[in-house]
Amino acid sequence: MFIEICDIKKAFGEGESRVEVLKGISFELEKGDFCVLLGPSGSGKSTLLNIIGGIDRADSGHISIGGEKTEDMNEKALTRYRRKHLGYIFQMYNLIPNLNIKENIEVGAYLSDNPLDVDDILKTLGLYEHRHKLPNQLSGGQQQRTAIGRAIVKNPDILLCDEPTGALDYNTSKEILRLIETVNQKYGSTVIMVTHNDAIKNMADRVVKLRDGVIRKNTVNEHKQSADELEW
Repeated sequence: MFIEICDIKKAFGEGESRVEVLKGISFELEKGDFCVLLGPSGSGKSTLLNIIGGIDRADSGHISIGGEKTEDMNEKALTRYRRKHLGYIFQMYNLIPNLNIKENIEVGAYLSDNPLDVDDILKTLGLYEHRHKLPNQLSGGQQQRTAIGRAIVKNPDILLCDEPTGALDYNTSKEILRLIETVNQKYGSTVIMVTHNDAIKNMADRVVKLRDGVIRKNTVNEHKQSADELEW
């Protein structure tokens, strides 16, 4: 098993204001899986994603990726783990405004020992002719594609996506989902995507439904749809 998430618990606050956000989350993923974490706002899905990504630490439980346990790592080892294994795509694009599109993607390549070809990614993402433009010269969808490029150029084992279509219109959202699907298939990255959009679950291999910090449902999709087939 590539990713093991075992009894993860996390609370915020102290005393009476203490809130248990995750109450013992466990599931497993195979390498190359496309997993959707689905649930309403406040269900704990983004907190779980941040713990998988080494951005936040669990109070108890452990996560093992390729046999490495994140809670056994010191800060330096955790940074190395993030650089080696993980690519992040957020709802906010977080591009560097004074670098052009190609340079923004190259920032990701510098973090990797084994980066993918930048020009190949620019072409895959349909950004090659825009490569010399600055972020503010692009549409929201093009900026999100650039952010995807920066994440995947590292050649990460795992792509963590936190509401990547949350700020985008329907057609652009479908385009971004199509790209993430392509990345999953072409580069073999394991994808874990947080969303509250119920339709997106239909393109996943595994759907983990969260509510109030616990898993309500953990299902394997027998009949996956392509991103093109999704409707909402």
